[in-house]
Amino acid sequence: MADDRIGRASVFLASGTIVSRVLGFVKTIVFASIIGVVGAGADAFAVANGLPNTVYVIVAGGILSAVLVPQIVRASQHTDGGSAYINKLLTLALVVIGGATVAATLAAPLLAALYGATLPPETLGLAVAFAWWCMPQIFFYGLYTLLGEVLNARRSFGPFTWVPVLNNVVALAGLILFAVFFGADPGGERDAGRWSPGMIALLAGSATLGIVVQAVILFWFWRRIGLRFRPDFAWRGVGLRSAGRMAGWTFGMLLLTTGAGIVQTLVAASASGNDASVFALDTAWLVFMLPHSVITVSIATAYFTRMSEHAAAARFDEVRADLSSALRGVGVIIVLAAAVLIVVAYPFAAVFSAGFEQTQAVGNIIVAFASGLVGFSALFVVQRTFYALGDTRTPFFFTLFQVVLFICGALVAATLPKEWIAFGIALTTTLAGTAQLALAVGLLRRRLGSLDGRRIAAALGRSALALLLPVVVGVILLVVLGGTTAGGFAVSGVAGAVTSMAVIGVVMAALYFATLWVLRSPELRGFAEPLLQRARGLGRSR
Repeated sequence: MADDRIGRASVFLASGTIVSRVLGFVKTIVFASIIGVVGAGADAFAVANGLPNTVYVIVAGGILSAVLVPQIVRASQHTDGGSAYINKLLTLALVVIGGATVAATLAAPLLAALYGATLPPETLGLAVAFAWWCMPQIFFYGLYTLLGEVLNARRSFGPFTWVPVLNNVVALAGLILFAVFFGADPGGERDAGRWSPGMIALLAGSATLGIVVQAVILFWFWRRIGLRFRPDFAWRGVGLRSAGRMAGWTFGMLLLTTGAGIVQTLVAASASGNDASVFALDTAWLVFMLPHSVITVSIATAYFTRMSEHAAAARFDEVRADLSSALRGVGVIIVLAAAVLIVVAYPFAAVFSAGFEQTQAVGNIIVAFASGLVGFSALFVVQRTFYALGDTRTPFFFTLFQVVLFICGALVAATLPKEWIAFGIALTTTLAGTAQLALAVGLLRRRLGSLDGRRIAAALGRSALALLLPVVVGVILLVVLGGTTAGGFAVSGVAGAVTSMAVIGVVMAALYFATLWVLRSPELRGFAEPLLQRARGLGRSR
């Protein structure tokens, strides 16, 4: 029954994420058709719009995710159900995030200069202008995460994944208005000096307004489940010290990843101009994150609350069972997603790109990222298991290991020809992440003992075997549809690309799941049999 609840929660989370991500892709396509994938406007906006997310992550992002759910689950055992603790924790967090927002907004020129130091001077000036409008996003990112994680801890999973739909709708409206008032520049030929204050305000301001709407609407969902936020500044004596200790290690970990992000942006920006750079990397990462967000995050988020409950009760056998079940459930689908993404990388890139050279550049970056998708998703589950155990210290050290590897690889990538720098960064991300996963699994095994490795390896082995035929057929279809040559149907435009991806994806998925069914995969049957039983029941009722 518990697994059935997790299944339903995962499906609901995934549905919201799918809608949000689809709209996110539509927004990126519209952005590329109006601003371009390469050029001053695209790279300047990518740097500026990434700054609030980066600052927020440093200050609180991962800390809230790592600390809030386990602490709220523990606080729910209080006589008031944890309401007083939640109000104190949120008040403290909002004060910190509000102060950080003010400081970061005042420091916008310095932060933009730090991240965009290798941009051409005029492009850097444009990035600073965008940054003034984007920095207030920090506070509302924090508000969204705080309110959403409390809802998750109370098993109200849907709002956190559905409200980003509103964000994308607002941002899309802003882009459409931009095209109406200022015209489109799909080739990215508009230089930095041609951006007026009104253009900057509309593009960056609508992006920020979307984050505001996404956060504020969650107050309504709080009221629906009986929660009321009342600021409470009496922070002493309520057990916040343990949360602070957990947050300290997470804060250190976020500083490490931010340092790696600065190096990545500086190296990528050195190719800004006519080659794949910051925005191209961001676009490829968005494609990479689609299956991870829909599949891994949806399943792991539902498991995380249960893991935290089992860890709080010291039921570590059940934590191990949760870990195994989450990894096998994620793995059976994410393996297919990685394979499909690699095969359709060029058609996917063609959706955002203008010309076959841009398609090749972005497509190669997608391939480099997608090669690490399975490991990236497994690491997400392993990391959340440490958080459920109340351990943020160990993730700090395996993140330090990854950051050192990544920075070394990124510096090597900086020596490549400009057209290959972004690809080198993406490949470095995959290699460093794979090494990080190996270390993290070893450390978790020391903590929990056996990790049910045989069952997990058997599940992955079945999936790898089932992929052989789909990959061969997928590559043949890609070639037949012209996905590897300039002017081919699959890379000739949005319609051809989407049609080709749909055909290849459906065929590969059908072959994969059919093979897994023949191999009697327990993970697939666990997903499919309840649906089949329900379908049979509906058939009989008619």
